[in-house]
Amino acid sequence: MKRRNKIIFLFLLPIVAFGVWSFSNDERYFEMAKNLDIYSTLYSEVNKYYVDEVNPNTLINTSIDAMLEKLDPYTVYIPEDDIEDFRTNATGQYGGIGILSNRIGNRHLVLNLYEESPAQEAGIKIGDEIVKIDGRSVVGMSDEDLGKLIKGQSGTDVLVGVKRNKGEYLDLQVQRKKITIPNIAYKTLLPGNIGYFKLTEFTRTAAEDVESSVKDLKNQGAEYIVFDLRGNPGGLLNEAVDICNLFVPKGSKIVETRGKTEAQSMTYVAEKEPLDLGIPLAVIIDNNSASASEIVSGVIQDYDRGVIVGQKSFGKGLVQVTRPLSYNSQLKVTTAKYYIPSGRCIQALDYQHKDINGQATEIPDSLKEAFFTSSNRIVYDGGGVDPDIKVKKPNKSSYIENLAKSGLLFDYATDYYYAHEAISPATEFKLSDQEYEAFASWVRKKDFENKSKIEGAVDLLAQAAEEDKVYAQLTDEISRIDDEIHKLKANGLTTFKKEIKHQLELEIIRRYYLNQGVLEATLSKDPEVIKAMETLNDPDKYRSILHK
Repeated sequence: MKRRNKIIFLFLLPIVAFGVWSFSNDERYFEMAKNLDIYSTLYSEVNKYYVDEVNPNTLINTSIDAMLEKLDPYTVYIPEDDIEDFRTNATGQYGGIGILSNRIGNRHLVLNLYEESPAQEAGIKIGDEIVKIDGRSVVGMSDEDLGKLIKGQSGTDVLVGVKRNKGEYLDLQVQRKKITIPNIAYKTLLPGNIGYFKLTEFTRTAAEDVESSVKDLKNQGAEYIVFDLRGNPGGLLNEAVDICNLFVPKGSKIVETRGKTEAQSMTYVAEKEPLDLGIPLAVIIDNNSASASEIVSGVIQDYDRGVIVGQKSFGKGLVQVTRPLSYNSQLKVTTAKYYIPSGRCIQALDYQHKDINGQATEIPDSLKEAFFTSSNRIVYDGGGVDPDIKVKKPNKSSYIENLAKSGLLFDYATDYYYAHEAISPATEFKLSDQEYEAFASWVRKKDFENKSKIEGAVDLLAQAAEEDKVYAQLTDEISRIDDEIHKLKANGLTTFKKEIKHQLELEIIRRYYLNQGVLEATLSKDPEVIKAMETLNDPDKYRSILHK
């Protein structure tokens, strides 16, 4: 290790020397060279004198990550070991078995399967606990490390050891294949000749997939389109541009990037003939619709090409590119901000000016600038895309959130699956009151820790009252509040029966029909989809929104 550290140190010295010689007349580059020199000598001294052995990879990577954290959360160092995961995010493809797994408690559980995936063909089921990979125990392993063991070269085999319902252990041989994460999670024709599709990724072929979906829906009779971008974190800029091109005239400006260099300052226009300029559109967004999702929804809004439904989008108006580094590593770096046709930038956080805690600050409303759509509707920059039709998200109960996090909903759905060979179609499946009560009785026998935020606040209040004589008289009042909270918790399975029952039904549906079944079961009651359908079915309302 000492020899390796010495090599690193000696390798840095010529770089530093070159920096000083090459940029001696430029104060900025002199400061860079000076600090690189300080850094390399500091590292050498730590390595030489620190009481314990120093891992060079850990120390250097930590320092790089800390440096980049000072910029923004999107500028990151990608070491060689993580390149494959980065490519997966960009392309939507990887060599693997087609499962989604996560830790619940100390268990690695299969949460979902891709249709016709190698895992499904080999007999892996939702609810299986992964305990071994190629004979190696994964107990206590991180999700990241487990994923690295499962993924690999297409065509190679992996032995997956799972525990199934009632503790049965199985070794399942799975041949890895090229897995393509679908951009389109679901599409269907809704009542009233309304075509619906959900785009979850902006990986390669996203525009091609959207075009194919719209054509298919139109062939089925769709006269309107609902385009669902909720939860879509973005992806490839060119795919967003090409998707916009499907609905706006050739030659239309889509997005402009403005960066430090000329190469990063570009204007993207619609280069092809559009697919359809007339079909009414409703685009659904939420707080997790970001980046490329905001380009698409923002362009549709700026050209008054469709109505935007839901909640304000995330507000990521920053563009990243990757730059190659030595030893097969890469840097993903923010190089520009993007501006949509009205001229606005929807970036919500200011990473250049942070508060005293080092947190990025939100752009205040007083500094937000007004812009105008094609029909002179007012829109604003500096905070995501505001929907034309706002639909408030219902507040979630901490009781239901804790019930889901505990794994009890998940485990009961698994038990139900093994006790019932089949269920009715996803759109029709409902649990009876007797079945729900059986679930409630099962939960009551479990060790369910349901700590809420309000309990934490009351605990702190009680502690403060005990430590301060002035407020000691409030102890009884605080105790009464605590008693009331526990009464509400004790009745949670009854108080929140409707919501819990719905969540349990969806978990059970997923066992039989995967994600497509869950989407089928939720659309008819989805408030944003209902609002989009109502608007599209009312031409006067639709036009009035776009031409205020």
